[in-house]
Order: sequence, then structure tokens, then C-alpha cells
Amino acid sequence: MGSKKNGLLALLGLGALAYWKYKKSTPEEQQAVKDKINTAKDNLTKFGNDLKSKANDALDQAKNKAGELKQDVENAAK
Repeated sequence: MGSKKNGLLALLGLGALAYWKYKKSTPEEQQAVKDKINTAKDNLTKFGNDLKSKANDALDQAKNKAGELKQDVENAAK
């Protein structure tokens, strides 16, 4: 339990340090940080959309294959 508490405190400390450095930086540096965050957000959104698209494609393929197998079984039963 102590390691979780220490880890949380360390993370909180790093966050406070990052916030302090951000507030002390120049407007140009602050804009660069904002641009990096927005780029990362856009990349993450694109990755999520690609992953969702691939999952839907795989689901469609599985449904098609299941339909084909069902048809084969019905034809074999006749």
C-alpha cells in the first residue's frame, strides 16, 4: 500500500513541477507545448478511429464467414 501512495505522490509532484515550468515559460514555449498536446490528441483520435474501423471490418468478415458456414451446413443437410 505504501508504494502506491509514494507513486501517487511522485506523480503529483511531477505534475506540479510541470505546471510550474509551464507557467514560467515564455508565450512561445507555452504555444509549443499546446501544439504538441493537440498533435498528440489528434494522433490518438486517429489511432482510435483506425482501430475501431479495423474491428468493425473484422466483425463484418466474421459475420460473412458465419453466414457462409451456415449456408454450407444447410446445403449439406439437404
